[in-house]
Amino acid sequence: MDFTEAKKRIEELRDILRENSRRYYVDNAPTMSDMEYDFLMHELEELEEKYPELLTPDSPTQRVGSDLDAPMGENAEPEARREFRKFPHRYPMLSLGNTYNISEIEAFAERASKILESGFSYCCELKFDGTAICLTYRNGELYRALTRGDGVYGDDVTENVLHIPSIPRKLSGSGYPAEFEIRGEILMPYASFDRLNREREDEEEPPFANPRNAASGSLKLLDPEETGRRGLVCTLYHIPSDSVSFETHDDALKAAASWGLPVSDKRKLCRSIGEIEDYISYWDTERKRLPFPTDGIVIKINEMASQRVLGYTAKSPRWAVAYKFKAEQALTRVVSIDYQVGRTGAVTPVANLEPVLLAGTTVKRATLNNADFIRDLDIRIGDWVYVEKGGEIIPKITGIEESRREPGTILPEFPTHCPDCGMALVRPEGEAKWFCTNTDGCPTQIKGRLVHFLGRKAMNIIAGDATVEQMYGLDLVRTPADFYDLHLSQLLQLEGWKEKSARRFLDSVSASKGVSFDHVLFALGIRYVGEETARALSEHFGSIDAIAAASKEELLGVPDVGEVIAESVYEWFREPRHAVEIQRLKASGLQMSLSSQGAKASDVLEGKTIVVSGTFSIQREDMKALISANGGKNSGSISGKTSFLLAGENPGPEKIKKAEALGVPIISEAEFRAMIPGDSPLPETTPSEGDQLSLF
Repeated sequence: MDFTEAKKRIEELRDILRENSRRYYVDNAPTMSDMEYDFLMHELEELEEKYPELLTPDSPTQRVGSDLDAPMGENAEPEARREFRKFPHRYPMLSLGNTYNISEIEAFAERASKILESGFSYCCELKFDGTAICLTYRNGELYRALTRGDGVYGDDVTENVLHIPSIPRKLSGSGYPAEFEIRGEILMPYASFDRLNREREDEEEPPFANPRNAASGSLKLLDPEETGRRGLVCTLYHIPSDSVSFETHDDALKAAASWGLPVSDKRKLCRSIGEIEDYISYWDTERKRLPFPTDGIVIKINEMASQRVLGYTAKSPRWAVAYKFKAEQALTRVVSIDYQVGRTGAVTPVANLEPVLLAGTTVKRATLNNADFIRDLDIRIGDWVYVEKGGEIIPKITGIEESRREPGTILPEFPTHCPDCGMALVRPEGEAKWFCTNTDGCPTQIKGRLVHFLGRKAMNIIAGDATVEQMYGLDLVRTPADFYDLHLSQLLQLEGWKEKSARRFLDSVSASKGVSFDHVLFALGIRYVGEETARALSEHFGSIDAIAAASKEELLGVPDVGEVIAESVYEWFREPRHAVEIQRLKASGLQMSLSSQGAKASDVLEGKTIVVSGTFSIQREDMKALISANGGKNSGSISGKTSFLLAGENPGPEKIKKAEALGVPIISEAEFRAMIPGDSPLPETTPSEGDQLSLF
């Protein structure tokens, strides 16, 4: 793979991983298994390591997935959605590196041995499949509960957590510090999950896909008492070493248990890889008897001093690793195959199966990916196939049982025309999928783009798939501009909508008129134009009119825009219907230029490349936006071209060391704010940060 091919693949991987991270953390509706996600992440890490000049600070390899202000998609009750106050984590909550084989556990141990001068042991624990929580106790009482958020800031869910019976409001025993943090997982046991889904089905509401989604959604309900009724439990497994003074991780958990905190009793101290392997083997079978979901084993260096020596990467600790269990398999028969059309026109085959119980739920359908997948596995209607739920979420077929194939079966014929609108399908060169090219006339594509336009990272309008389906069915919307022409009386036609829901929707539509130009551009759904590309285009051209008038050569002049993206953008703006749509959106008051939103505050940082590290009085993304607004360029790595390192509280030690070695100036947030005009005074207190990062 040469540089150009690597750059294109890196862009593809980042888009896929960002989209699936959003679906996992924000929508609670993942469409990719953990294993698939991890393999793609490893591929991206390897490419970025091979081509370090392509590494950017916003790459998924450098950031923890975020659940901040997470609505719950169409699985959520409309009244359940709200924004929560955000607070900084005292020690950022990082993620774990994942592995699926023992040899990588051996490599993890070998790396630790080379660094540590003294011997060490391992603390092995179950990896719980719920939603992360960070609890702070002050003077023996629960002071605050935060979600993982983006790892630096979390949503304050204290009121809801106080209604989870297993989490004590007051500690018992003695010897606990005046203030400390403890991290763990909020879980929904299978019994609670089944009861909740029966209730939802009785009320004709869509069931939750799995206990993890249900736990995450229930934790962020508007009514704390309803959270308490959901049957959630908590298991705690980590105290940051700066919060308490213990020699080992196991000692810290024993103390936490003595204070009345719900610590797992399933952990085991191990001193060799053989003992770790025995622990994994035991729980790979026994976990199926547990009342709540688990998806692997976490192996941690037990000694706190050793943990401090090993330290952290950008997003993971070097002293812990997660071993993920392989997905369960079931054997069932293919009854038929459907062909579904996606937002971009891609046609995906889906197998209808004889119902089979797998990983706690009944599976009736499984994706077949594309025509090549069907051909390569030689899947035929009537075949007996092996099905897995990768990460115990999305069913997929992994093989066939040829010994049970009946004579006379034939390969299914992939459709030549769109199953929705009838347009002839095409397969672009280099693509694995077939596409419907009826972009503006295919109902499924139209509805998909409408949902995309409403999305949190686009126009952030409170609605989703079910709302769009109803509006489309009543002929209320066909293009995004139609949302801005809706009236209260029309919305009251929607099934289940009352005046309160309708007014909330209209309020969010009105609020979307203040969304920045780059988000508007992203919301238009131009193929290959993701968030970063939309931002680059908006900053380069400054307005929608300038982009529309740009030639392909001018589009290629935008950083990170290649032939494929330039062609897609150019052709999109040549379509007369899109020009009409842009004019309607303009008339509705959307931000169609940087100047209309006052994006650029000054040019004082023009020509300066700045690296940001640590935590600040505002979120890190807001600090980067402040740099961009004043003409500066953000970078993720320090080099001789770096103008200065902007260091907040607890900056990365490697960045500090490299900046000092290269003679790159290091400035504080106060010094930075003095450089830019129109600055308001810093808050009297900034977030308190310790010297140590933490995970979970």
